[in-house]
Amino acid sequence: MVKRVSVAVVAAAGLVLALGGCGGGTDEDGKGEGGKADASGTSGKGSAEPTPAKSPSGQLVKWVGGMCESTVALKDLRSDSAADLGEIRDSDAQADLVARARAVGYLAGTPSAVDDVESGLADLGPSGVPAADRLRDAWLKKVRGVVAELDRVSPNPADGDAEGSAADVDKLVQSLTSPRPDLPALAKQDARLAAAYERAEQCAPGWKPDGQGEDTASPAPVPDGPLPEAADGRNYGACTDGACEVLVTSTANITANDVTVHVSLGDDYVTFQTAGTLMQLGGAGGEAGFGDRLKATVVAHNKDGAVLKFTAP
Repeated sequence: MVKRVSVAVVAAAGLVLALGGCGGGTDEDGKGEGGKADASGTSGKGSAEPTPAKSPSGQLVKWVGGMCESTVALKDLRSDSAADLGEIRDSDAQADLVARARAVGYLAGTPSAVDDVESGLADLGPSGVPAADRLRDAWLKKVRGVVAELDRVSPNPADGDAEGSAADVDKLVQSLTSPRPDLPALAKQDARLAAAYERAEQCAPGWKPDGQGEDTASPAPVPDGPLPEAADGRNYGACTDGACEVLVTSTANITANDVTVHVSLGDDYVTFQTAGTLMQLGGAGGEAGFGDRLKATVVAHNKDGAVLKFTAP
């Protein structure tokens, strides 16, 4: 995403040609005829030595690294948001329930992701470099404007148009592009920023936060082995008291601890729906909570069905 830049300070020394008989000599103060300094601008005692760039402070390196980390997070957020919206639209052609579940999950999770970036930018504080601080302030203004808009979006739209709401949210997310000049451009103009930019690991091309080298948003792979035996088989009546382990091979209406849950299976997901809740889980180990009355856990899931465990907290 970013490139490293190095800083070199080069001093150019003027070359003075003194032509005999032309009055081009200089006196002891480095001045020629008329008291003017010669072209070298020196006192005749040698050229000025190059001034090396100062090493950046650890605080500035940390600040620049934090800014790069926030920039990477926003870039990933824009990419993930576009991919999520594409999946929502694709699934709409297959099953309305799946599309709605994905859209609701997207609407519920995206605002918190933007909030995290806002907090990271706010925690940076001032850098001590005016141009860099102006960039941070411009970023904060843009991100906070989007946060305010997202706060008005319901994760479960009253009109039922979850896909339309997801498209609106994605439009807001895609607006989170860097103000200009961005950090790499500023680093080219300021030796301190350039040195800090080179040292901050988060500014290296392809850097990702720990644990995010792969797409963690993808559903867990469907296991190839057989499903384990469910303790209660397909006896959904065993769930009445809120404790059971059952097998679902397509769809089922399960009432546990006075909560009725409609369960449906997809290739990669298990969808749980109640009167006021819609959740979708991918892979074994996922948990769906229904207030303080019921929890559902995906014990195993493959092409043959899913083994689900219901418990009352």
